[in-house]
Amino acid sequence: MFFRKKTFRGGIHPPDCKDTATEKTTTFPAPARVFIPMVMHIGAPARVLVKKGDTVRKGACIGEAGGKISAPVHSSISGTVVKVATYPHPAGNTITTVEIENDFSDTEVTLPPIHNWHETASDVLIQRISEAGIIGKGGASFPTAVKLTPPPGVNIDTLLINAAECEPYLTADYRLMLENTEEFLHGVAIAKRILDTEQTIIGIEKNKPEAISALSRAIKRSSRYSFIELVPLETKYPQGGEKQLISALTGREVPHGKLPLAVQTVVLNTGTAKAIHDAVLLGKPLVERIVTVTGPTVQKPGNYRIPVGTPVQDIVSQCEADLSATSKVILGGPMMGLALADLRAPILKSTSGVLCLPEKTPAQQSAPCINCGNCVKACPMRLVPSHFAKFVENERFDALEEAHITDCIDCGCCTFTCPSKINIVHAIKLGKQTLKENNRTL
Repeated sequence: MFFRKKTFRGGIHPPDCKDTATEKTTTFPAPARVFIPMVMHIGAPARVLVKKGDTVRKGACIGEAGGKISAPVHSSISGTVVKVATYPHPAGNTITTVEIENDFSDTEVTLPPIHNWHETASDVLIQRISEAGIIGKGGASFPTAVKLTPPPGVNIDTLLINAAECEPYLTADYRLMLENTEEFLHGVAIAKRILDTEQTIIGIEKNKPEAISALSRAIKRSSRYSFIELVPLETKYPQGGEKQLISALTGREVPHGKLPLAVQTVVLNTGTAKAIHDAVLLGKPLVERIVTVTGPTVQKPGNYRIPVGTPVQDIVSQCEADLSATSKVILGGPMMGLALADLRAPILKSTSGVLCLPEKTPAQQSAPCINCGNCVKACPMRLVPSHFAKFVENERFDALEEAHITDCIDCGCCTFTCPSKINIVHAIKLGKQTLKENNRTL
């Protein structure tokens, strides 16, 4: 039995701005073209399997896994390959991308369903998850098949499902839990079957009472889900952080520089569990996802089911965003999302939101650090963020590693609480990038 704190040290309480929580998921109009990058996951890029002029169907594999830690990529529409070329990526660089023109026939190819999954060997189920190109849909983008295959000698006793969705504005996972309750729980059951864990826990913030009720009813209604424990958590950002969730639900602390495997735990996102259901029972690869499109400058906000590879410019146009009043378009949430440099970039498997924000106030000049300690109190990783900013400013990059900068999860709590308006998280990201580049040259 775990000692459950139902929260974690540090964190903040930003306005939730979840106005789209009541908006049912609708299907986004099919795009004329999709741009599907070979990098949508952590690890090696996928290797392109198609060429200009090839005809593809929705669900067809167009890129194979490029290494042990990688994932295949599939077409999200049916049509013709226009070209294979480098193209703008949400990360800000250019990536090898397959451009496909839609024939609007929606011809689909699927894998054979595995209806008797409860009697199927774990390695067969893992292979199916791998073939379907499933990755973490909560932002980390780690290949799920790899996550469900612990190294020899590592015993996983706990499966945690991250249903916190703690980022402001985002409601995609919330709508999924309300509208696809059975499929979501079925996916959890399949993951539990693979890992054979002693404990399976869904952690969800208390600010989602309708989802808590829907899940509770479904779990009580079917003996298939009797092993699942549903735990409401205190509402606080970043409750959905992997290490914060583990701490809140199990009392376990992941050691410095280690993964959840070190504390016998695997964490999956809500959308990932649903994708596992679709891959195993329906034979469907991961080619679309629910995306929250929102923000003060969006005239038609909502939760939309959108094909992977749809250009962001198509999305903001369809949802009638006033780009003249928009200063920033973010993929994900306002705290940890990526601000886009080019709206031609497509949504990825891990894109949870498209957020359009206005420039509310003129940029504020930062002041010197006053050593107030706010960032230290807010940091969920028990770091000293102000030190990172000072080290970067003075180019003391050697000190960053000693201060455990790699433990930082880029949650932005430090910047949010800083009275001097120092963009600490920006300095941290710059420091990490510099260390990465320096290590490459060694």
